[in-house]
Amino acid sequence: MFKVTPNPPDTDAASSNQPDPTTPNDNTEPTLDPHTTATIKSTPRTPSTLFTVNPDVSTEDLMVYLVETLASVDVMVHHLVDLLEGGARNALLGISNSVMLAEITANRVLDQIDPP
Repeated sequence: MFKVTPNPPDTDAASSNQPDPTTPNDNTEPTLDPHTTATIKSTPRTPSTLFTVNPDVSTEDLMVYLVETLASVDVMVHHLVDLLEGGARNALLGISNSVMLAEITANRVLDQIDPP
């Protein structure tokens, strides 16, 4: 019977291609040595002023803006629902339900601030 693959070459244990575990190489991850790591100090958090809400705005105005934003999100979600099918559509309908509940809650708070 003819063997299709050749026999592997004879190698001795000293010339194997196995890396020496005692010498570091570029593939090993660095270890954290407590004597060489830098001390990490916490820095105080400075809030970003890029998007800030005017502190003089009334609670009623903020709630009106919140209700209108939630209504806009709900309209956008319903527009996307028409374009999807299956699991993605069901997930988006769940998001729409959550937005609607938040809108109802915000309207209830708005009613308590300024009763009809």
